[in-house]
Amino acid sequence: MGHTAVLIPGDGIGPEVSEATKRILAAAGAQIHWIERAAGVAALDQGADSVLPADTVNAILEHKIALKGPCTTPIGGGFSSINVALRKKLNLYGAVRPVRSLDGVPTRYENVDLIVIRENTEGLYAGIENTITEGVITSLKVATLDACRRIARFAFEYALTRGRKRITVFHKANIMKLSDGLFLKCAHEVHDDYSNDIAYDEQIIDAGCMRLVQDPGRFDVILCENLYGDVISDLCAGLVGGLGVTPGANFGGDAAVFEAVHGSAPDIAGQGVANPLALLMSGVMMLRHLAETRGDETCTVAADRIREAYNACLTSGHKTRDLGGTLGTSEFADAVCAQLQRQGAVR
Repeated sequence: MGHTAVLIPGDGIGPEVSEATKRILAAAGAQIHWIERAAGVAALDQGADSVLPADTVNAILEHKIALKGPCTTPIGGGFSSINVALRKKLNLYGAVRPVRSLDGVPTRYENVDLIVIRENTEGLYAGIENTITEGVITSLKVATLDACRRIARFAFEYALTRGRKRITVFHKANIMKLSDGLFLKCAHEVHDDYSNDIAYDEQIIDAGCMRLVQDPGRFDVILCENLYGDVISDLCAGLVGGLGVTPGANFGGDAAVFEAVHGSAPDIAGQGVANPLALLMSGVMMLRHLAETRGDETCTVAADRIREAYNACLTSGHKTRDLGGTLGTSEFADAVCAQLQRQGAVR
């Protein structure tokens, strides 16, 4: 049994970490046929008339699954975020960011194991901005009943299927009483259907951030609206070693896109020093999704093997430079592939 998936290498270091990830997935026995499509600056460089070409979106809609490298988003001008556009076009409403401590990646915290779930389609990221008069700009925060209910249901279902025990909603409903108030109301109502299995609580986001850095172990699943989820997920990545060691996934009714959430790092592009681990871990999430949705247990086996292999590499000091090691992108992939071969020999 094999699966077809769309690969979007992305910009900057994207092609390098994508190639490393493809190689490792193949070495683990994952039978993936890749359909490569462009997005971002790479799409423009290839002659496309858009940073998100229609053939890229259509390919994901056709095959239902994609692995995406980082795409460049200009700051303060230029084209809009490819990530936001992709989520809107494909209605990828549920963002999932697992954050866990890794052996071999020491930080000031130990045994961090939490998940950030983020509503992905509205809030301030709806992108509704207007110039009222010279020097006065407004941004509209959008919250709808359907989207708030949908992400709450998604979060509780995700937590239930993964054996999680508590969902904490981060909010600012003390100030934004209508928009964040609606988000809280929906989460609370949906919890009634899961109260026998999953505990529920709420944190005003500023106090919640304080408690996160005091003791991340008190949190299990954190549910946020769009902007808060974006900020909180990066904060949580900092608890375990940074964006280079945290994967990401975006789920919708018709498709799922798995992505490295770090930037395209143009300052080191082409140097062969980027850490491919975030995209590799996202690829592992993709394999588990394939196992769950298509009943292919070979994907579970491959995912387990890859996780065991990169954990072994990190523990033994085979790390990229951002983690205090000496390996480049390809060399780290070589180390993980060699570990996979040793696993095979032992088994």
